[in-house]
Amino acid sequence: MMIKNELEGARATLSLQGRFDFHSHRDFRSAYEKMYENNAVRELEIDFKQVDYLDSSALGMLLLLKEKSESSGRNVTLSGLQGTVKQVLDIANFGKLFHIKG
Repeated sequence: MMIKNELEGARATLSLQGRFDFHSHRDFRSAYEKMYENNAVRELEIDFKQVDYLDSSALGMLLLLKEKSESSGRNVTLSGLQGTVKQVLDIANFGKLFHIKG
């Protein structure tokens, strides 16, 4: 998986591309921790527009991110959900846990 970082004021965006699975754990964690080193960042958007696959370990990584974000007073938004990625997140009821942006 490739990850593109963008920072604009208090909002950071991680644009993911490819397969979001167990092998992405280290890269994903490193990317969001790098964004959170900046204390000005209050919201993190995870853009799934170019993600074609995710598995249960990706769901776990998102839950860990949510826990870390809440403990530091930050918000996480999921965006660009489509196809099977959207279906998996819908089935897992992630719409109740995360802000989903159309």
